[in-house]
Amino acid sequence: MSSGSSSRSTSPSSDSEWSKKENKMFEEALAYYGEAAPNLWEKVASAMGGTKSAEEVRRHFQILVDDVNNIEYGRIPFPKYKTQGFWT
Repeated sequence: MSSGSSSRSTSPSSDSEWSKKENKMFEEALAYYGEAAPNLWEKVASAMGGTKSAEEVRRHFQILVDDVNNIEYGRIPFPKYKTQGFWT
């Protein structure tokens, strides 16, 4: 997933964009319910106001898990950030 104003779902049935607001609602709902909650994806989708389906929410979560795993296993190089700024 890229760090921009939106990210793309890889759902074959949906090419929907995720806005910053939707990502924030997703994160907050996931934190509120916890990963072990029954019917988690339906609850998160509902908490998001129905802007995404339960399946889109589940797939979005899986994309995030895959991204984290790729970073942790060194499959994705760390970006080279500009290290100088007003604080240096």
